[in-house]
Amino acid sequence: MSRIFLYCRVSKSEQTVKNQLIELRRRGFYVPNSREVSETISGGVCAMERPQFRNMVENKLEPGDELIVLKLDRLGRDMIDVLSTIDMLKGKGIIVKSLDLDGVDLSSPAGRFQLSVLAAVANFEKDRIRERTQEGLAKAKADGKKLGRPNAVSTERIQECKREGLSQSMTAKELAVSIATVKRYWNYAK
Repeated sequence: MSRIFLYCRVSKSEQTVKNQLIELRRRGFYVPNSREVSETISGGVCAMERPQFRNMVENKLEPGDELIVLKLDRLGRDMIDVLSTIDMLKGKGIIVKSLDLDGVDLSSPAGRFQLSVLAAVANFEKDRIRERTQEGLAKAKADGKKLGRPNAVSTERIQECKREGLSQSMTAKELAVSIATVKRYWNYAK
């Protein structure tokens, strides 16, 4: 008989997995505490680099067990990591289900198809965002807007300190900027 494990994850210490557990229970998933695995770690960290997830995979899950997550993004934000994690778990005989995808076995052909469609849509959206960003930057440049980080201090202020006889380090202290910033504009000629 297969066992069910629940995996819950939040990104920040101010957050809690309590809401995820409440929702999982509301959907009928009641498991012993030893099979509720939760951690506070960024979704950007690969699944097998997360201590609690790794421990669950290496020391708790057995072939035939089911791993349930409330939402697919609990496994990771990066679709490549999510897919490779599901493949790795499938190779160990573990069934993976995400309740936001109607609880379909993600390691089955139907689940794999859903993941492939989601990956394609995510990739398309990422490309569209990049395209819109480039268009916006080009328009801003054409409108004469200065792009990038604003200067920490004006070249004129650094040149003024230099004319007053201040050294580079004294200028940095006076203007509350780094010595590298001062050096960048020290020999600036108009």
